[in-house]
Amino acid sequence: MDQKLVEELQHIVGEEAVSLSEPMSRHTTFGVGGPADVMIWPDEQQLASVLQLLKQREVPFYIVGNGSNLLVGDGGIRGVVIGMRRGHASIFVEGERLTVQAGVLLPAAAQTAAEHGLTGLEFAAGIPGTLGGAIVMNAGAYGGEMKDVTESVRVLDTCGTAKRIPCEALMLGYRTSSIARMGCLVTEVCLRLEKGDPEAIRARIEELAKKRREKQPLEYPSAGSTFKRPEGYFAGKLIMDAGLRGYRVGGAQVSEKHCGFVINRGGATARDIRTLMEEVSAEVERQSGVRLEPEVRLIGEF
Repeated sequence: MDQKLVEELQHIVGEEAVSLSEPMSRHTTFGVGGPADVMIWPDEQQLASVLQLLKQREVPFYIVGNGSNLLVGDGGIRGVVIGMRRGHASIFVEGERLTVQAGVLLPAAAQTAAEHGLTGLEFAAGIPGTLGGAIVMNAGAYGGEMKDVTESVRVLDTCGTAKRIPCEALMLGYRTSSIARMGCLVTEVCLRLEKGDPEAIRARIEELAKKRREKQPLEYPSAGSTFKRPEGYFAGKLIMDAGLRGYRVGGAQVSEKHCGFVINRGGATARDIRTLMEEVSAEVERQSGVRLEPEVRLIGEF
């Protein structure tokens, strides 16, 4: 990595917020991934200057929240990784509106909503991602999706210019949005919720947490549901019906508890996980004619 660029980044965000050869295994819920050339943690005021510099220098960059939907290659990432967990963690409540910075974890936002008697975000209480990432992929669970509760988002474009985009312009669909295609970075999400009974809200959150504990392999590192749900099917059932429950490649395994999850049983590499995903997808297609597409985003060098 160009030393001059590193010095310029340190000048913007401070030396303590710049890490060289940062292992991405520390920043993904799979617990795998090689080193990023540079990882930085800018606050909201510094972010625009960082984007302007990277655009000017034509340096590739990647945005990482909690790394809960991410598989980073064992060869790591060339360029700059921008971490959003620091300096983007404020939540503001005004009436039925929750304004949340992009680095806030969904469970924290859901708990804040519950504390203020606001309903609508209970579905997100167990999703281990940030608000920024949740909007980009329109995260959802148990019948709820981010598009149901989002009023608008504030973004920065690659020039560091801020603008607010209404929900209807985000084209939020099943695990997709127009944000990546627009080349924007989400900095803040405005959620519109409804008044509800605090006890009922907390009870619903606990009910969903119990379902997760019972049905999902939360005791192992994973990235949640590994494959998108094919129209008219369930990925986990297709994988189970193909006889792949417990199927392993190295330290990666199709969960025996929920076949829709690929887990790191210990010592898995990104290559193990990617190979397992490819072999599962090929075998399911061979047996059922249905092609599974990854829900997990793959970045870096494999």
